[in-house]
Amino acid sequence: MKTKFFFITLISCLYLSLDIKAQIKDSEKLELSKLQRMFVELRFGMFIHFNIPTYEDADWPDPETPASDFNPAKLDADQWAKAAKSANMSYGCITTKHHSGFCIWDTKTTNYNVMHSPYKKDVVRQFVNAFRKNGLKVMLYYSILDTHHKLRPNEILPSHIEMVKKQLTELLTNYGPVEALIIDGWDAPWSRISYDDVPFEQIYKLVKSLQPNCILMDLNGAKYPSDGLYYTDIKTYEMGAGQRLSKETNTMPALACLPLQSSWFWKTDFPSTAVKDPATLVNETLVPLNKANCNFILNVAPNRDGLFDENAIAALKEIGRLYHNQAESATFRETGAPIISTNLAKKQPANSSWSDDMNIMDFANDDNFHSSWQSNPKVKQPWYEIDFRTSQTFNTIVVFESKANIKRYRLEYYDNKTWKTLFEGENLSRVKLHRFPKVHGDKVRIAIQTFDNPPSIAEFEVYNELR
Repeated sequence: MKTKFFFITLISCLYLSLDIKAQIKDSEKLELSKLQRMFVELRFGMFIHFNIPTYEDADWPDPETPASDFNPAKLDADQWAKAAKSANMSYGCITTKHHSGFCIWDTKTTNYNVMHSPYKKDVVRQFVNAFRKNGLKVMLYYSILDTHHKLRPNEILPSHIEMVKKQLTELLTNYGPVEALIIDGWDAPWSRISYDDVPFEQIYKLVKSLQPNCILMDLNGAKYPSDGLYYTDIKTYEMGAGQRLSKETNTMPALACLPLQSSWFWKTDFPSTAVKDPATLVNETLVPLNKANCNFILNVAPNRDGLFDENAIAALKEIGRLYHNQAESATFRETGAPIISTNLAKKQPANSSWSDDMNIMDFANDDNFHSSWQSNPKVKQPWYEIDFRTSQTFNTIVVFESKANIKRYRLEYYDNKTWKTLFEGENLSRVKLHRFPKVHGDKVRIAIQTFDNPPSIAEFEVYNELR
């Protein structure tokens, strides 16, 4: 009888798993603008940094920290979810893998995971079950940088990229619908792993193929301008790293994050150290951010038993007393699809009309939005050009100005010894984004016809997007 019962249970679980996967694949695919709006209107959620660093008193532990250190003997994900509910949060997000590479789910990609620790239980499974049971949405965090598996600058191999794809596939097929995936450790000054080293477009397309309605966010807010949507579905701001959204001028769907305690992962002094003041968090951070179309995620770090400390629980209850989601509609402008491809113009030979002093043509394709090519004030019809050296296929051009100034212009590409027009007209936006059917050319240029002040281009970008 026991064998028969076990067999029936196993079959039921398999059918349930297949049914969940079918729901994910067959669910109605929503437009990005609607997904962005739904995300912003969630308003407030809980970040949970819980992983091998919890046991090392350091956010960045030794990459060779043994899996045996991870042992949350009293872990209670239901406590986490109820604490989130008490704060009037609408979702939770857990660190499935942080920079040191330890996986807190039952992954088949590496032995450096929770199933090879003394705990031997899938933490991600407990998290998603508890939060859904308590009526909360589920999001997951995943780090590209992985010091244990040597996925780090100058050492990235094809096998690393395959590992990333397999791990994300596990996370997005085995745990039901995931509202959003927050990716970290990618294209950041401290990680130094570019979107070419680990190809962003491939990862983005994989995520969308597995769960079309999963918002993908990369914590890359420090590099890209506030009014350009690059390599993320949502603009992100890590406030603990000094990144700040302009509450007065923001026009984009956004996410900002901050820890309730003094750092992201639990430290031995947390139980006896005051957390951030709830009233200040609500009145000076959470509410103003919400009014600026920004979702706020507050990190709460479980201790080594896998529980929240009493001072954190008390603070969350007080936040809930002070804060309620007002259910106001988001008002950001539509962003269009994000840029997710490789910039073909980056660091290619460039040429231009007379530049102003040292601000020569190379500054407009150096992958740095803080430097610019500046036209000399004496030039009446400025132009800027990229030479690919060999013919390239492309379907997108972005002209990103330091300050909106260029009014009317013509975009051209050079093919078969002839300049051909892609666009001619007026565009007053600082971000001049042009998408068009694929063309082939050796060069591309902008001929600037009217402007208020001498033109300044921060980045001239060319892409061949997979559509």
